Amino acid sequence: MMETVLHPLKESRTSLFGIDQVVGELAAVRLAWRNRQQRSSEPGGRELPSRDALTKILTDLRGALFPMRLGPPELRQESEDFYVGHTLDTVLHSLLTQVRLELSYASRYQQQEVLHVEDRAVAIVREFSSALPDIRSLLDSDVVSAYQGDPAARSMDEVLLCYPGIQAMIHHRIAHQLYLSGVPLLARLVAEIAHGQTGIDIHPGAQIGPGFFIDHGTGVVIGETAIIGQRVRIYQAVTLGAKRFPVDAHGQLQKGLPRHPVVEDDVVIYAGATVLGRVTLGRGATIGGNVWVTYDVAPGSHVSQATLRHEQDVDRVTLA
Repeated sequence: MMETVLHPLKESRTSLFGIDQVVGELAAVRLAWRNRQQRSSEPGGRELPSRDALTKILTDLRGALFPMRLGPPELRQESEDFYVGHTLDTVLHSLLTQVRLELSYASRYQQQEVLHVEDRAVAIVREFSSALPDIRSLLDSDVVSAYQGDPAARSMDEVLLCYPGIQAMIHHRIAHQLYLSGVPLLARLVAEIAHGQTGIDIHPGAQIGPGFFIDHGTGVVIGETAIIGQRVRIYQAVTLGAKRFPVDAHGQLQKGLPRHPVVEDDVVIYAGATVLGRVTLGRGATIGGNVWVTYDVAPGSHVSQATLRHEQDVDRVTLA
């Protein structure tokens, strides 16, 4: 009689890699983390918003905002309103679930007193829903500015479909509304989804006026307390950042202080420029490529590497 020989993989798939031991050790690490962070170890569901759920919400919101261009390919114009209504009903209920999660998390772990979580969550989503027409109007102004500001753009539809700066601004306009409504974690997740897709990093707290155009876009960074006026145009690798980070008496970073630039209307900032601190770029100023700006710039000024070198030479002569 022939003896059957079993392959080791068939004998025990878990023992081959020591999975039972790894599972136990991971459970111990999780428990230690939860104890240090004073988190609940009781059985229960998810406590934090889901990045995957938000990605789906954003895809559907894009379709509801621009149904005939970013909606489903089979959509017909006569069905546009039905599609938008049906999509928003689904999206807003999904968003409500995520808002509940953030409010509950904030109340439980961040010492934030959130009374009547359900009522507050519904109010936030209603406020967000009512802001969608204004968000669409702002995005229309961004699309127009991109089309008018780029000689390579052949149509506004091309701008909406192809330009990473516009994709980033769709996310930012949504994220900023969530930030204003008091769900900053959701807002930050929305911003980071755009960052991952476009390479453009805009904090949801940044205040950006209509007609904003990011050309090319890769490597752009805009900080939380930046204020940007109307019809501003920036290029790739521009940073609107903080110059220093004040600390409190205990050495902890002070959060929420104004620390990023104010960019007034009709300013142009060319590729690679770095603007740091709570400085003001005056209306109509032009900031050349690869310059480093840490001081106020007067309205209508043109700042370039050549002007900076000239100012440095004048300073040296004055000191001599």
